[in-house]
Amino acid sequence: MKIRTKAQTAAAGLAVLLALSACGGAATSDSAETSKTANTTDISEGVQPDSAAVALLPQSIKDKGELTVAMDLHYPPTTFLAEDNTTPIGLNPDIARLIAKKLDLKLKFVDTKFDTIVPGLDGGRFDFTATTMSKTEERLKVLDMIDYFKAGNSVAVAAGNPLKLTVETLCGKNIAVTQGSTGQLKRLPALNEQTCTSKGQPAINAVTLPNIQDALTQLHSKRIDGILYDTTSLGWAEKQQPGSFTMLGRVNVGSSDLTAIGLKKGSPLTPAFQAAIQSVLQTPEYKESLENWGLDSGAITDAKLN
Repeated sequence: MKIRTKAQTAAAGLAVLLALSACGGAATSDSAETSKTANTTDISEGVQPDSAAVALLPQSIKDKGELTVAMDLHYPPTTFLAEDNTTPIGLNPDIARLIAKKLDLKLKFVDTKFDTIVPGLDGGRFDFTATTMSKTEERLKVLDMIDYFKAGNSVAVAAGNPLKLTVETLCGKNIAVTQGSTGQLKRLPALNEQTCTSKGQPAINAVTLPNIQDALTQLHSKRIDGILYDTTSLGWAEKQQPGSFTMLGRVNVGSSDLTAIGLKKGSPLTPAFQAAIQSVLQTPEYKESLENWGLDSGAITDAKLN
C-alpha cells in the first residue's frame, strides 16, 4: 500500500501545499485544527454492539471477526491520515469504526484510489467503503448503497475571483474534477448542459486530475480556472489557509447531495449494515464526529438502502 508523507496526509498538509503555491506566504493553521489531526482516539470506544444488527450478520463474517473497508485516505476532513502518518481520521473513518463496533467486529482499513474502489467492491476485495461516495445510476447497478451523510459539491476559483466567475458562467473555462468522482461523472456534465451547451455557449472543459492536491496546485499556477469538488473538503482547505482561493457556491445538479456506504450488490452483509448504520445515526458519537470535523449541516436520520 502506497502511503504519502506526513506533510501531505495531515490536514495541515493542504495548508503547506497552498503556501508553496503562487499565493505565497507562510502556512498557518489554527491550533485547534492542528490538535484534531494529532488526535488518534477511537470515537467508538465505549459504544456497545447492536444485538439486532449483529443477529443479521452471516455466520461466516461472525467467524472471521473482521471487516475490510476501502478508503482513499487523502481527502480531509472526511478521510485522511493523522499526523502519525498511520491512523485514518476524519468523518468516514469515524463512521466505519462505529459501524464495526455496532456489529461487534474488528476493522481493517485499506488505502485505495477512489476510482478503483467500486471495481474492488464488485470483485470482492473489500467488504464495504465509506468514502463520501454519492449515489449514481452506474454505481447502483453494482453496489448496495446506504445513506449516512449529506455533502455536495462546490466550485473554487483563484483568490479574489479575478475572472469574476459564477457557477453559471464557467462556459469555455478549464475546470478541474477528480478521477472517478461524482463531479466528473455527473455534476460537471449536468452543469455544462444546463448553463452552456443548451444555450449555444462553449462547453466547460473538464480537466481530470488524480486528487485535490494536484487540482489546488494547478489552480494556483493558473493552469486551470477553477475546481469542482466536495464542499466539505474545499471548506476544510479554505479554513486551513484563509484567502488561498474563493468558493463560488454549490453545484447541486446531476446527482443527489446524499452520500452512502457502499457494498457489493446483493451482499449478504447489507441487512446487517443497514441496521448498524441506522443505529449509528442515533448515537451521540455520530453528531460528535460531525461537529468535530465542522460538518454539522450534513447530519441525516434515515439510513436508507438504495
